[in-house]
Amino acid sequence: MLLSVGMSNTANEFGRFMRSAQDDPQRNPNVVVVNGALGSMTANCWATSDSRVWPEVENRLKAAGVTAKQVQAVWMKHACGGPFHLGEFPGHAQRLKEFLAQDINQTLQHYPNVRIIYASSRIYGGYATRALNPEPYAYESAFAVRWVIQDQIKGVPDLNCDPSKGEVKAPVLLWGPYLWADGIMPRKSDGLVYRQEDLGPDGTHPSPAGQDKVVKLLTDFFKTDPTAKSWYLKPDAKP
Repeated sequence: MLLSVGMSNTANEFGRFMRSAQDDPQRNPNVVVVNGALGSMTANCWATSDSRVWPEVENRLKAAGVTAKQVQAVWMKHACGGPFHLGEFPGHAQRLKEFLAQDINQTLQHYPNVRIIYASSRIYGGYATRALNPEPYAYESAFAVRWVIQDQIKGVPDLNCDPSKGEVKAPVLLWGPYLWADGIMPRKSDGLVYRQEDLGPDGTHPSPAGQDKVVKLLTDFFKTDPTAKSWYLKPDAKP
């Protein structure tokens, strides 16, 4: 079972991905996809066991006919609201990294059979009309993802995923699709751009056109990544 966790952007993007995945003939029909991301619930909101986010996600799992024990893969995309309050780089990114580590611990506690978390950072925020998460904070949030993955590689105990090295505190952490591109400047790897119409009125949340771009990145990732395609695709599917 594939679950998303995160804030409003994550909810918008993964909700659209979920609808696309349901109609995808290449998706393994045994893979249940559930959107657990919640509007306004930024990274700090997922960091404690008594947060109201967890009962809400539990309700969504029940509505999909699955249980917490069936969650095995997670797409995680978090950010901090108003990150300028947390200081200039690297201060705000370091604080996000701390929240990510706590969110990862909580994810495993609530979903004990999670094997892997794919983490992504934000889309472009250069059109933002308010201080919720503009540039350069949107771009710099990727450093938090990088650092928390590096901490697991380094063997930080609170992110241990290897039972031979002590208590398991986290699933395996890997990069998910990288979503950021520099506005209308085409990304060298695939030509991705974000135009004004790809964002909603606040310049922060993706419009349907912007959501479609994230859906394509997510779909391509799950169909081609070596750790994902083996379970996401039908055995005879050719991405």
